[in-house]
Amino acid sequence: MATLAGAEVIRHPKNLGKGMALRTGFEHAGKNGCKVVITMDTDGKHNPDDIQKLISPILNEEADIVNGSRYMNDTDKNTPFYRRIGQNILDTATNLNAGLQITDTQSGFRAFARHTLPAFRFKSNGLAIESEMLMDAANAGFRIKEVGIGVRYDVDGSSENPITHGLKVLANVIHDMELNKPLYYFTVPGAVFALTGLGMGLSFLQRFYNGGGLMFGPTLLMILFTLLGTFMVFTGIILHTMSKMFNEYRKKSNMPSCPDPNLAEALKRDFNNNPWNPS
Repeated sequence: MATLAGAEVIRHPKNLGKGMALRTGFEHAGKNGCKVVITMDTDGKHNPDDIQKLISPILNEEADIVNGSRYMNDTDKNTPFYRRIGQNILDTATNLNAGLQITDTQSGFRAFARHTLPAFRFKSNGLAIESEMLMDAANAGFRIKEVGIGVRYDVDGSSENPITHGLKVLANVIHDMELNKPLYYFTVPGAVFALTGLGMGLSFLQRFYNGGGLMFGPTLLMILFTLLGTFMVFTGIILHTMSKMFNEYRKKSNMPSCPDPNLAEALKRDFNNNPWNPS
């Protein structure tokens, strides 16, 4: 359809995944001097008429990236219940990791200003790329705006089970959280384990004080929870401190830190020197 409409279509010899498809598209767009890059899913659920809503904030210099949201201002009230539950989980995890407040983190309908293109890693080849790109954008300090879009659910063009897709995305976000937000990844669950062990210990002491006996299994479990939780809490604190020290060192060494609020301006200022920029 795209070819018949007159679009230039770039094809990989075999399916390399969505991440690689986006990478190839971004490189081609950068080399050919595109001012704004639009991404949209190929399953027919997005309305091309919404493109103008996405590009306007960029052309008006109100945003660097615009995210099309199915849930902004109750734009879409027809999302299947099971999809909305999974979406809420992925939104929460992605926003915690990226420090954002995006209402639809899994939207594939987005607009990107040209100077943002070099900031994306494209580590993920699967559908987890949506969350990864938001984290890259947040780390670079780009201005992200959301606009409401419409979505059709009466077309069945998805190539992957939504439950499998959701689990893969969540696993990818959690892995990134291990590196970027060790306090969330280690300290929070560690505190839960430690407090559970402490509560069990107090309960056992009360029973022992009242003349009761201590059972081997629950006592061993209490010790395990307490030790594991304490270890995770201190691991998270140490990794968080090391991350702050490393970012401070990179800042003093004039290396782009992560996140670096100045990176967005640097990319915007210097993108003409990027190899993607046509000579």
